[in-house]
Amino acid sequence: MAITMRSAQPADRDAVIELIHRLNVFEADLTQDRRRDYGGAIGYYDELMQRLAARKGRIILAEANGIIVGAMGFSLDQDAAYMSDDVRRHGTVTDLVVHEEWRGRGIGQMLLAEAERLTKAAGHKRLMIGVLVANERADRTYRQFGFEPYVSILKKEL
Repeated sequence: MAITMRSAQPADRDAVIELIHRLNVFEADLTQDRRRDYGGAIGYYDELMQRLAARKGRIILAEANGIIVGAMGFSLDQDAAYMSDDVRRHGTVTDLVVHEEWRGRGIGQMLLAEAERLTKAAGHKRLMIGVLVANERADRTYRQFGFEPYVSILKKEL
């Protein structure tokens, strides 16, 4: 089955929100700090679209025979002035989700390859992504794609 990549359109909103909701529920089982209700997914979609618009980003969809099976937030960003000029500007994957029935078929790798292509096309040499420590499958996928640890964010519950 052929998987195609395309930019999300306003008509794709509900399908993307459904994927976000499924990701929220999955991550809630890992971290216990995610909302499980559909309203959380709607709110996050709206926030994500605002952030991506401000950063000249977009959502990229993976589609199989007209069915949206994965989504990825992608933007081109600029780090702080203390970063060296050759890597200060970079691509960022903000979110990546593959419908659970489609996992293990390389769709995540295809979305990452598209992020890499877009980053290189913009003339940048670095692609960034974050992953929850507890999401071992995503961490493994990203490392297999060539990502390596760079920053560690620590938390303390008060």
